[in-house]
Amino acid sequence: MRLAMLALLLPLFASAGPLPRTPAPTGAKLYFISPADGAKLKSPLTVRFGLAGMGVAPAGIVQEATGHHHLLVDVETLPPMDLPIPNDARHRHFGGGQTEVTIELPPGRHTLQLLLGDANHIPHHPPVISEPITVEVE
Repeated sequence: MRLAMLALLLPLFASAGPLPRTPAPTGAKLYFISPADGAKLKSPLTVRFGLAGMGVAPAGIVQEATGHHHLLVDVETLPPMDLPIPNDARHRHFGGGQTEVTIELPPGRHTLQLLLGDANHIPHHPPVISEPITVEVE
């Protein structure tokens, strides 16, 4: 329900200009536990998220030095860092505080990247984002 409401409000956010951003602690790091960059896998594949220097909290929970994961799949351009992260097949939300997911991807080469969002799905300042990895799905 929250994500549906957020999708309806997103155009209003875009016209209102930048939204307040939650500070990220110095040295916070987002990374993939698995799969490894360059891995050759079969679908479905399990993706495990790693986070250091911060904690994980579900969307809607305001707590210092926390956020929740978003998995970017085959995204060429990062979303705006001052607006809520889109919610679609390429920008997958884990607002329940999940730290892993099993996903289906079609055969071929895919890029994956993690982006942490605050209670309102807005990236922190500075953004807490992983290096992108590439996987090959057989």
